[in-house]
Amino acid sequence: MISALEVEMARFDLTDFEWSVIEPLLPTKVRGVARVDDRRVLNGIFWRLRTGAPWADIPARYGPHTTCVNRFNRWRKAGHWARILQAVSAAYDGDIQMIDASSIRVHQHAANGQKKDERSRCMGRSRGGLTTKIHALVDAEGRPIRLKLTEGQAHDGRSAADMLDTVEPGNILLADRAYDSDALREEMDARGAWANVRAMPNRVKTFAFSAWVYRQRNAVERFFNKLKHFRAIATRYDKRDDNFLASVQLASIRIWLRSYESVT
Repeated sequence: MISALEVEMARFDLTDFEWSVIEPLLPTKVRGVARVDDRRVLNGIFWRLRTGAPWADIPARYGPHTTCVNRFNRWRKAGHWARILQAVSAAYDGDIQMIDASSIRVHQHAANGQKKDERSRCMGRSRGGLTTKIHALVDAEGRPIRLKLTEGQAHDGRSAADMLDTVEPGNILLADRAYDSDALREEMDARGAWANVRAMPNRVKTFAFSAWVYRQRNAVERFFNKLKHFRAIATRYDKRDDNFLASVQLASIRIWLRSYESVT
């Protein structure tokens, strides 16, 4: 009979396959005392990411919670989470890419940061209150290629200007009306790509548009749905924007690992 603990571990912990993919990507340089079990610490970080619980509530089976939070912060500062995401996403399907954004409600505990902190922290006022917007470029399978944070009221199209470097000749970019602009269409034309973007209702000039191809854009919606299964993402508890982006990167790494496992 399977115990409740085994069921919980199966829900949150890395599988043997996921660990076999991520282990070779972990940093190998160790100064001073050897690191404690990487897999155990990563499982503790993913547990907190999935549940949205405070760091101090990480179960004892993952070791001291301070080890998990310190590892998370130290590797974020070193850029390891971004590097690992880049490595696991290197096999993206580039023929069709799609871009969209989703607003995340900022928890009141995240909003009371230091007044002397002059950074925007990617929090802004919008119709939903204090929010952060996650921008994502995904491949045809809905797997993230590029991620970015902005204030909640930021314009989707203008915020995407620096996220499209992976779109190459022969590719198709799918986006909704928020991205409809002459500048975007001209840039895609210059790259030899096709911007299959739904036009704004007040557009006078017409463009080639395939409703059948556009329907595949639901893959980016499914990505955000998967992303928000991680409760530490569905609501922003992090005061620092770089910590929240690192959490989004970690959740995206897990989404990639599961996509690899599903096809093996």
